[in-house]
Amino acid sequence: MSEYISHPLVRPDSIEKREYQLSIAMRALDANTMVILPTGLGKTAVALLVAASRLYNEGGRILMLAPTKPLVEQHLRYFEKYLMVKPREGSSTSPFVMFTGEAPPAERTEDWNRATVILATPQVVKNDLLAGRYTLSDVSLLIVDECHRAVGNYAYVFLAQRYMGTADKPLLLAMTASPGGVQEKVQDVCSNLGIAHIENRTENDPDVRPYVFERELEYVTIDLPPDIKAAINSLNELIDDRLALLISLNFTVPKREKLSMKELNAINAQIQHRIQNQDPAAYSGASLYAELMKLRHAITLAESQGSEVLKGYLAKLVAEGTGAGGSKASQRLVKDPVFQELFERTLGWTRELHPKPDIALKLVQDQLVSHPDSRIIVFATYRDTVQLLVDHFTRQGISCERFVGQATKDAEKGLSQKKQIAALTRFREGEFKVLIATSVGEEGLDVPATDMVIFYEAVPSEIRSIQRRGRTGRSGAGKIVVMVTKGTSDEVFRHVSASKEKQMHKSMRTMGSYSPPAAQQPLVVEQETLDEFTPQGPKIIIDDRETSSKVVEVLSNMGAVIRIETPISTVRAASTPLIAFGCMSLWE
Repeated sequence: MSEYISHPLVRPDSIEKREYQLSIAMRALDANTMVILPTGLGKTAVALLVAASRLYNEGGRILMLAPTKPLVEQHLRYFEKYLMVKPREGSSTSPFVMFTGEAPPAERTEDWNRATVILATPQVVKNDLLAGRYTLSDVSLLIVDECHRAVGNYAYVFLAQRYMGTADKPLLLAMTASPGGVQEKVQDVCSNLGIAHIENRTENDPDVRPYVFERELEYVTIDLPPDIKAAINSLNELIDDRLALLISLNFTVPKREKLSMKELNAINAQIQHRIQNQDPAAYSGASLYAELMKLRHAITLAESQGSEVLKGYLAKLVAEGTGAGGSKASQRLVKDPVFQELFERTLGWTRELHPKPDIALKLVQDQLVSHPDSRIIVFATYRDTVQLLVDHFTRQGISCERFVGQATKDAEKGLSQKKQIAALTRFREGEFKVLIATSVGEEGLDVPATDMVIFYEAVPSEIRSIQRRGRTGRSGAGKIVVMVTKGTSDEVFRHVSASKEKQMHKSMRTMGSYSPPAAQQPLVVEQETLDEFTPQGPKIIIDDRETSSKVVEVLSNMGAVIRIETPISTVRAASTPLIAFGCMSLWE
């Protein structure tokens, strides 16, 4: 019989007692902590235990950040289910609230004041803090999910710095299944979040092993069909010609067989250097470089995605090269006789030539025959492939839906966050059996019954590979199938990802307790009082499209009074700016 967590704020007999979770939670109460725990082993449960302890002992509010609205909504359901928090004094509404950019700012301010547990995407909270709508002074715990994103100018970095500088009793808990294989990047994340301690567990640790379900990993190797090989040969011929032209312009280039992304970056660096020196030949080099990038992408599509996706991409290049406003690279490429012959050849393809779609279909059909209640996720890198698979599976009677990001690309509409959440709910409840997703489905999806994950192609990122694999084996045995086309980038990416993951685990074993270098400690925003963050500096209007700018963060940290508007042209028409510069203006 299972034992359950006993805590005054955790619903009785609800969360299984696991010693590794308790141990991690106890350590996380002592200092800012990064928790590295394989997907499916309860990072959210650790977060809830730390949150319950902080609320019980320190009071205040809990703020939990996650990168996508579906993930925020998932955390909201979890906390509402297991954390027992009464409404705040003077309020009769739920102490839990989810922040989205769809709600009016005034409504978010009201929700903040009444709520005890706030779950949000980081950009929304960042915008509110920049605009001075509320402060983090009484937040007793900041939880940062998928914390490996806390690099560069991602909103997590600003929020951690503002939190550590303005909270009365700050404590930060960062969580990820995959911090990255490069130790310098992990150290950068730790520095940006003010991490003092790392709690790392793998599936092989003695206290974790009893809770790990078996996951079978299978690689399916696939041969390229002759017609696609011939198309790739034509694309390689075009690449050879562009490399020869670059050599004639005195650029140093490798042989085509050695043309990796690293080598392409080196070519681009040469071009940019010569552009800075006002070398006219460099501009021709830049256009040739753009052609190389397009051709290399076409080869990747042919190798890993198939003939229909390649055909669509070549048609897009033709539209760019023959329409108004197309780049010189596209215009020159589509005039090349070799390209024209290749494009004409693809127009004769009346069906998908690559074996991958049929192999993926057979894997799904076999799984559903042997386990009719299965939930299956198929990951594909490109939206065109996702749609191709949805259409292919649907024609064969497989109930499936696509899961892609919000942005609308070309004629293909994205999924709003509301539609993403609805799709996950239908999938979770069994209304359809197969979810076909791009990378937007890699992070944090909690679908306990998912017992098969198919990689349509290998991915070079250890983070993405770990995230994809973690979608199965969460509450029972699972199976992972990776489709690899022989002699192509699929094979390269498979080995690159495995090598990076091995390096990641090695790095984590050597880091243990970690203290950020003094020079990289999070910025502390000094205020005379932490109870009120009331900037007294100049008043600045900022277009909401520019809130990711580092300039805006610096102005806020310096005490500027910021007003965020959409669009700024409306503001300028309605007010009298004293000074306007770039995306900003001062108002009286």
